[in-house]
Amino acid sequence: MSVSVGNGASPTGSGVRRLDRVVIRFAGDSGDGMQLTGDRFTSEAAAFGNDLATLPNFPAEIRAPQGTLPGVSSFQLHFADYDILTPGDRPDVLVAMNPAALKANIGDLPAGGTLIVNTDEFTKRNLTKVGYDTNPLEDESLAAYQVHQVAMATLTKGALEETGLSKKDAERAKNMFALGLLSWMYNRPTEGTERFLREKFARKPDIAEANVLAFRAGWNYGETTEAFAVTYEVSPAKLAPGTYRQITGNTALAYGIVAAGQLSELPVLLGTYPITPASDILHELAKHKNFNVLTLQAEDEIAGIGAALGASFGGALGVTSTSGPGIALKSETIGLAVMTELPLVVLDIQRGGPSTGLPTKTEQADLLQAMFGRNGEAPVPIVAPQSPADCFDAALEAARIALTYRTPVLLLSDGYIANGSEPWLIPDVDTLPDLRVSFATEPNAPDGSGEFWPYLRDPETLARPWAVPGTPGLQHRIGGLEKSDGKGGISYDPENHDRMVRLRQAKVDGISVPDLTVDDPSGAAKVLVLGWGSTFGPVGAACRRVRKNGMAIAQAHLRHLNPFPANLGEVLARYERVVVPEMNLGQLALLVRAKYLVDAISYTKVAGLPFKAEELEGVFTDIVRGVTA
Repeated sequence: MSVSVGNGASPTGSGVRRLDRVVIRFAGDSGDGMQLTGDRFTSEAAAFGNDLATLPNFPAEIRAPQGTLPGVSSFQLHFADYDILTPGDRPDVLVAMNPAALKANIGDLPAGGTLIVNTDEFTKRNLTKVGYDTNPLEDESLAAYQVHQVAMATLTKGALEETGLSKKDAERAKNMFALGLLSWMYNRPTEGTERFLREKFARKPDIAEANVLAFRAGWNYGETTEAFAVTYEVSPAKLAPGTYRQITGNTALAYGIVAAGQLSELPVLLGTYPITPASDILHELAKHKNFNVLTLQAEDEIAGIGAALGASFGGALGVTSTSGPGIALKSETIGLAVMTELPLVVLDIQRGGPSTGLPTKTEQADLLQAMFGRNGEAPVPIVAPQSPADCFDAALEAARIALTYRTPVLLLSDGYIANGSEPWLIPDVDTLPDLRVSFATEPNAPDGSGEFWPYLRDPETLARPWAVPGTPGLQHRIGGLEKSDGKGGISYDPENHDRMVRLRQAKVDGISVPDLTVDDPSGAAKVLVLGWGSTFGPVGAACRRVRKNGMAIAQAHLRHLNPFPANLGEVLARYERVVVPEMNLGQLALLVRAKYLVDAISYTKVAGLPFKAEELEGVFTDIVRGVTA
C-alpha cells in the first residue's frame, strides 16, 4: 500500500480530541496475533499519512508457553503529525490481552496512561501462573491508570455466534476486536484492514468473514459503549511531497537488492539459509523472479554463501543473508571472496549473542566480527543502515562498493531495524545510481604476450578485472591460495605476499565514501555524540530533548564503518568530549580510540532492546553539564 501526501490536514469533528502524537502497545500471548494486529494498525496509520515508527517484540519460540511471561508478544507503534525518530519510550495506551501481558508491560505505562484489558483471561489460574496473588483489576494496584475492562473474548464470540464457527475458532479473532476498538478510538480508516483480511484468508472465506465481523464488532463497541467518552485524531504529518509506503527494514533491503540488480544489469543470486531475523529477506526476494532474481535456500549457511560467491565468479551479483551465528560459519568463504577479489554482498541482521543468544532480540555486537572475523589480513568494507527505510539506500551502497572495487561487503542491520517499520519515500528511478560494470573482454597483459592477467589492477580503484568464465582468450585461475601480482599464478614468494596483502588493504582504504556530516545547529557544542546503525533514532531524539532544554550538543552518524569517512578524525578533534552509545560493550568506541587516539566515552546497553530517548537524554545532559562546568 502506498499513499501520496502533500501538506494538508484533516478537520477535527465534534467529540474528537486532536493529538500530535500517540504511542500504542498491543501485548498478549504469542498466539494472540499481536504482531498482525500492530502491523495492521501501522498500515492504516501509514495510509492516513502519519509519520510512524514501530517496535515488534516477540519470543524466540514458535509457540512459547501459553499465559507465561516468557510467552508475551508485543507490538509498539508511535505515530505522529510531525517527524519522529523512535517507536517511543513508553506507551500512552497499553492493550493487555492477559495477565502475563499486563505484568510484563505495566511498568512502562506512565501514570494517567490508558489501559485496556481483556477481562476474560483474568482467571485465577492465569493470575497464579504469572505470580499475581490477587486480581489487579479488583484491587487498587491499577489506580494510577485509566482502566477500561473489556470482555473481548466474550464479545467476539457473541458477534460470531451466527457464523457457525466453534467457540475456540471464534475466540481466535479477539485480536481483530481489539484492533477495531483502537481503530475507532483513533479514527483510523477501516477499508484497508477489511480488504487485507479478505485477501489474507481468501482460501478460507468463513475465517475471513469472521475476522471482518470481529473487527467491526470492536469498532461498534467503541461507538456504542459509554466507557469511551472521546475519540482522538492525529493529523497527517507534513512530510516532503511524494509517494510513500510503509516498509520494514528487511523488505527495504530486499528491494534494494532487486534495484541493484536492475541498475547493474546483472542477474542476482541470493544464496542463503533461513535464520532469525534475516529470513524475511529470502521470503521477499523469492517473490521477484521477474526481475532476474534467483533465490536458493541451501542446506546450510556455508553452502548458501558458496553458491553466492560462485554466482559472482560467473558474472552475477552474489548476495547472502544471515545473522551473527551465520557470519561465523561464512567467515571462511568471505575470506575466499577477499582473496579472489569478487563482488559479494553479505547481509548481517544482527541479534543478541553469543552463540544462539537471543534470536528475536536486537544487538549491535557483530561489528568487530565484521572487521576482523577472518583468518589473515582480510579487510572487508562495512556499511550500516540507520533506519528501516534507509536499508534500501544502504543495500545500493553495498552493491556499489562490491561491484566497483571487486570485494565482499558486509552490511550490518539488526533486529530492531529489520522488523521495525516507517514511511519510505519511493524514489524516482532516474535519481538512482548507475551500477553497470564492464567485464573484461580482451587480453590485458602489459607485456604484449596476449595473455589475460586477472590481478592487473585499475589504477584508481585498485580493482582487478572481472572476466566471465568462458570468454574466449581469457582463461584464468583464481582461488584461495595467494596469487602473484598481476599474472595471478599461485605464489609463495614472501615479497609478493607482502605486496598483495598491502594492495588488498589499500583497495579497501581507498574506497570513496562521503564525508561525515555533523548536526550541530548552534555551532557552540562541546560534546559530540557519535553513533552507528539503529542508534540513530534514539540518539537523535535524545539530542532534540537536550537542545530543547537549552544546551548545545552535536550529533554525527556513521554509515561507513570501514573505511571510515576521511574527515572523521578532524570532526572528532573539534569537540572536547565524544560519546559513543552502542548496543554492545563498546566496539565502535574501541575502534575510534585505537585509530584516532580519542578518549571516547562509551555508553553501552545489551538488553535486547533499543535505547530509550529519555535514557540517553540523561546521559548526554550529565556530560554536557560536566564539560560546561
